[in-house]
Amino acid sequence: MSTEDYLKDITEIKDMMNKSSRFLSLSGLSGIMAGIYALAGAAIAYYLVSQSGRNYLILDGKIFTFILIDLAAVALLSIVTAIILSTQKAKKNNETLWNGTSKRLLSAFLIPLITGGIYILIKIFSNHYGLTGSLMLIFYGLALVNASKYTIGNVKYLGYIEILLGLICAIYPGYGFWFWVLGFGVMHILYGSLIYIQHDR
Repeated sequence: MSTEDYLKDITEIKDMMNKSSRFLSLSGLSGIMAGIYALAGAAIAYYLVSQSGRNYLILDGKIFTFILIDLAAVALLSIVTAIILSTQKAKKNNETLWNGTSKRLLSAFLIPLITGGIYILIKIFSNHYGLTGSLMLIFYGLALVNASKYTIGNVKYLGYIEILLGLICAIYPGYGFWFWVLGFGVMHILYGSLIYIQHDR
């Protein structure tokens, strides 16, 4: 057997191991759409607050409720879009979307994310709003880093960026909205575009 045959066999074995241990059907386009949804949701939130005549939110206000609905809609649209596009990509690659690897990916992602979500809600209902944007970025970044070992490796770099933005946001809490826009909107679009170019095309 020639050297080229050995290299080919090694490459095939590596590909098989990657497919069995990593979820590779993550869609870059879903990241782009998540960023667009985040920017649209941020625009709606900014409009609601600006129309109220205040530059801050209060817990018992109707605007606060609308913004929570706005955030929930952004999250729901992002999740549904990710499922649809990842399912399409998995079928195209003759892979199964729901398998042991995707289950481990979901578990690794959700544990820090749900923990962070509960902690943020506790802080909000304790009338501590100042670091909400920072905490969302940090816990989301931790979730990405934790899940990255089960999917495309460079997901962790997006996680690192989100964590860094969250820490900077903690230093400048008055700009939390804009850090949120940068982290969840702009960075998702940039990262999704990179994944689309590298893995989807």
